[in-house]
Amino acid sequence: MATKNLTHTDFAETVREGIVFVDFWAAWCGPCRAFAPVFEQAAAQHPDIVFGKVDTEVEQQLAAEFRITSIPTLVVFRDGIMVYSQPGALRAPQLDQLIQGARDLDMEDVRRQLADRDAQPAS
Repeated sequence: MATKNLTHTDFAETVREGIVFVDFWAAWCGPCRAFAPVFEQAAAQHPDIVFGKVDTEVEQQLAAEFRITSIPTLVVFRDGIMVYSQPGALRAPQLDQLIQGARDLDMEDVRRQLADRDAQPAS
């Protein structure tokens, strides 16, 4: 499956279910251009995962919502929950490990941890 260009209009719907990898990038960014073929290859190898791209120059509001200050930044969602966010271009083996990690997540445990965190009184 090819990567999907994401906009503010379709972003929330896209990340709502399943595993979604989002590459925040810009055309002028050298590391972004270096990471693009790795990201595209992963998309082709894992058709059950959505691989989305957000052009930070076009989608400035979306980039601001996710506090993107360095690109490329890779953000991973699982069932609508952001489970990873880190700037920097990854090599293929690193991205493969991250993909496997996203697949292996125990989402019931993640939801339980989030509920516990939200139940803590503000300090």
